[in-house]
Amino acid sequence: MPLDPQEIPLSLYVHIPWCVRKCPYCDFNSHEQQGELPEQAYVDALLADLHGDIELAAGRPIRSVFFGGGTPSLFSPQAIGRFLREADRLLSFAKDVEITLEANPGTVEAARFAGYRAAGVNRLSMGIQSLADDKLAALGRIHGRAEALAAVESARDAGFDNFNLDLMYALPGQSLAQAEADLLELLALEPAHVSWYQLTLEPNTLFYQRPPVLPDDDAVGDIMDMGLAVLAEHGYLQYEISAHAQAGRECRHNLNYWQFGDYLGVGAGAHAKLTRSGGHILRTTRERHPKRYLAAESGKASSVRELSAAELPVEFMLNALRLQAGVEAKLFAARTGLPMSAISRQLQQARSRGLMNTGPERLQASELGWRFLNDLLAVFEP
Repeated sequence: MPLDPQEIPLSLYVHIPWCVRKCPYCDFNSHEQQGELPEQAYVDALLADLHGDIELAAGRPIRSVFFGGGTPSLFSPQAIGRFLREADRLLSFAKDVEITLEANPGTVEAARFAGYRAAGVNRLSMGIQSLADDKLAALGRIHGRAEALAAVESARDAGFDNFNLDLMYALPGQSLAQAEADLLELLALEPAHVSWYQLTLEPNTLFYQRPPVLPDDDAVGDIMDMGLAVLAEHGYLQYEISAHAQAGRECRHNLNYWQFGDYLGVGAGAHAKLTRSGGHILRTTRERHPKRYLAAESGKASSVRELSAAELPVEFMLNALRLQAGVEAKLFAARTGLPMSAISRQLQQARSRGLMNTGPERLQASELGWRFLNDLLAVFEP
């Protein structure tokens, strides 16, 4: 079936790549701040970049905006506000647009929360990672427990009732009791959303080169079972592998990714996925290094690739099957343009192996399939 871009939700991702210090576990496109940040020049580049994508937006309203990094809260409220005003003028935001800003719980950033709220940000995502000072030190974080608690209070004082807190588990030397205490203290802060995820050793990180001693697989399994039970007991629905939310507080921006919606991506290293008239689905990438991004021709992606029909099933499932509830089966055709018959053989195989539930109305991983998601996704690879 031909795809109509007007029927596909559109979001906007904005990458701000600087951090005060690179964390030893981080494999994101982030760069340590050297001197004063080029706020003005970078916002200019973001807007020029965005201007070049107006045609790809196809006149659709922006449903959500997400400032990721790096540490976007290193930019002033004035810079964030200027970008949002101009982006709204260029693209037009939906009336109920969700605008998320990632922030670290440092003293400087927390003091700006009221300014971000006034600039239009209506959701914060804070990288707490732990509320134990020894674990924060082991992770190379620049904040402590007291600063994290103060940042949450500052967010509330600034008028934010919708915020996410990141918390990691299976930290160096962490016991089951310590992981439980960390999680319970975080939940006592009553965030609307919790991103609870395991510390993993990723290539091209300091931890990968010099691995710390982490809990073994059995201990990690015990921590995971405990955490899922505790989160559920406190009213946090696990709607995605590492995402838990109070009722109605799921992250709309990330849901759009997982439901194979479209999104523009601007900023150093930003990715985008866009549907063009005629059903062509593009993936674009921006220049990764901030200096080269600032020097690049405005509005020009460093790479543009059209997804082939053979790639679309796994691209769709890679996102949709991360959701605990999966997606309606009809969404596959609506977002890929392919008929369900294109994956009938793969669905039969996945269901016969117990990796997917068998109901015809939904595409949903079974409990076994969710646990072994990579095995399930391999079924749909070309």
